[in-house]
Amino acid sequence: MNQPLLSLIAGAFISLTLGYPAYLLAKRLNLMDIPGSAPHKTHARPTPLAGGILLMLTLLSMAFLSRQWINNEIKAVLAGGFVIFAFGLWDDKKGLSAAPKLLGQLSASAVLIACGVQVYFMTILSDAGYITPVFAQVLNIFTTLFWVIGITNALNMIDSKDGIAAGLGVIASGFFAGAAQLAGQPVIAFWSAALCGVSLGLYFWNKTASKFFLGDSGAQTLGFFLASLGILYNPLDRNPVSSWIVPIMLLAAPIFDTTLVVLSRLKRKQSIGTGRRDHTYHRLISMGLSPRIAVFTVHAAALTVGGLAFLSLYLPPLLALTLFLASLVGGLFLLLWLERKPTFDETDQ
Repeated sequence: MNQPLLSLIAGAFISLTLGYPAYLLAKRLNLMDIPGSAPHKTHARPTPLAGGILLMLTLLSMAFLSRQWINNEIKAVLAGGFVIFAFGLWDDKKGLSAAPKLLGQLSASAVLIACGVQVYFMTILSDAGYITPVFAQVLNIFTTLFWVIGITNALNMIDSKDGIAAGLGVIASGFFAGAAQLAGQPVIAFWSAALCGVSLGLYFWNKTASKFFLGDSGAQTLGFFLASLGILYNPLDRNPVSSWIVPIMLLAAPIFDTTLVVLSRLKRKQSIGTGRRDHTYHRLISMGLSPRIAVFTVHAAALTVGGLAFLSLYLPPLLALTLFLASLVGGLFLLLWLERKPTFDETDQ
């Protein structure tokens, strides 16, 4: 049995085993989501916010049991993830404004960058003589911050229904594990598979057993780890002109949802940071789909685009970029079509 598969099984087993203790710990710490505490909260009973606790407990257990699979990059990702988790717990407990949330995300991103976990593709421009090396590094840092903070918040924003964020975590990390294995990155494949196993456990406790919500500590930390995997994925045997599109396509679903929500709220002159029922899931519900089918539709779209991302690895660079641009145009038309549909809140009025 290969190592990524063992890692996936171990991550799933540990997260399934620790799910109930995490649920009890969240209740003891009074990390509860209270019904009616915000307009978009429609659940019927107080629910523990235990997703982040389970995620970190499982990954720390995996780190202890698999120390031979930890390098400096993974140490940086785990350290940054702990920063996101800590701020997320604070948010779950007290309810933070945008400023301290952003501070936590910037701090976690700074840990990555300080340890060399960042994008480097802007360096191509300096190597070609178009810009100076210093300016290229500045662009690399800003791109890293935009990617990490964007994906971290995107997973948090799309977590609007039980199972959506955890399911997307399973899909994206599973594809990352396969892509890293093909690219000869065994450490990245191992930890991607571990995150896939953890996400399976999160999905069970969040969706199937309906015991707890992910909370900001769970959804943001999951997003941070996925963003970090996207940076670490570096297929040396693939053409760099096209390989950068793979992480974007694997995380297309949360990127699409966040773009839809931001554009919709700007158009309606609403605050971007408020919780509302205007996400992709809610719009599918307002169109008449059942909650189960709406969640399935989001996951099916993520699987489809992930499959296209894998296909792009085997295409010549020009065809791969054409496939990416075609997916982008298709997503844009879908976004404009969904944006014109009434939000769930508007159909209630």
